Amino acid sequence: MKRIFIDVERCLGCKTCEMICAIKHSKSKNLLALIEDEVRLLPRIKVIKTEISPLPLQCRHCPEPYCKQACISGAIEIKEDTVLIDKEKCINCYSCIMVCPYGVIRIDREESVAIKCDLCPDEEIPPCVRSCPTKALFYGELKDFKKRIKKEERCPV
Repeated sequence: MKRIFIDVERCLGCKTCEMICAIKHSKSKNLLALIEDEVRLLPRIKVIKTEISPLPLQCRHCPEPYCKQACISGAIEIKEDTVLIDKEKCINCYSCIMVCPYGVIRIDREESVAIKCDLCPDEEIPPCVRSCPTKALFYGELKDFKKRIKKEERCPV
C-alpha cells in the first residue's frame, strides 16, 4: 500500500508541504485569496521542530487505527487502505484527536469537524510530496522507499 514516507535527513523545515496542502484543501485553491480572505490555513501535514531536525508529520494511515476505534459516530472509515473522516458523520466529539499517537488529527473550527491527511485521492502523487524542494517526502510503497534510501550514500553518524 502506498504511503507518504519522510527522509528526515533531507527535510529543511521550509514548510512548502504545509502551504501546498492548505491550498489544496481550501475552498478557493488560491494562496492569494486565502491570505486576502484571512481564512485560517488548515494543512493536513505539519512540520515540527525537533532537537535534531525538522520533522513533517501527517496521518500514518495505521492498519488498525486507534482513531477509528475511538470514533463513537462511525465517521472514520478505512477505504483502500486509507483512513478517512466522513465530515457528515463527525459529531465533534474529537475522541480521535485524543487517541492519535502521532497527534496529526486537527479541528476545522469553521466546519466543527476533525480533519487529517487523506492522501489526496484525486491526485496521482499528493501535492505535498510533489512540492517538496528537497524530495524529503516520498509517496509509494515501503520497499521502494527503502531502496531509495539504500541507493543514496549516507554519511556515517
